[in-house]
Amino acid sequence: MRSETDADANGTADGTTDGGYVHVPDGESDGESPASGEPEADGFGRKGWALTAVLFTCVLVIPGVIYVYPYAAGWFGLPFFATYLALPFVPAVLLGLVAVWSMTAAVRDR
Repeated sequence: MRSETDADANGTADGTTDGGYVHVPDGESDGESPASGEPEADGFGRKGWALTAVLFTCVLVIPGVIYVYPYAAGWFGLPFFATYLALPFVPAVLLGLVAVWSMTAAVRDR
């Protein structure tokens, strides 16, 4: 360890003024990459694309169906007012299922 006497009035003995502190993350040394066994992340992966698809469906598709075809659920035997109750449940159920799936997958990966 260095002592306070190693530093001169303008900085440390090596000429820096940061007090000699250098942060080196675990597993890294000067110029070397970390030696962890985890692969580099190169994209969304399956979980990211599933979340993207569900968000696209929940934000654009279902509201678009409600706006453009308000009687769409009538094809399944639902009256007009039931359509406005049933179609918003689709994004709620999809987002809930993806949230549970992603959390169980995240816990399983540990």
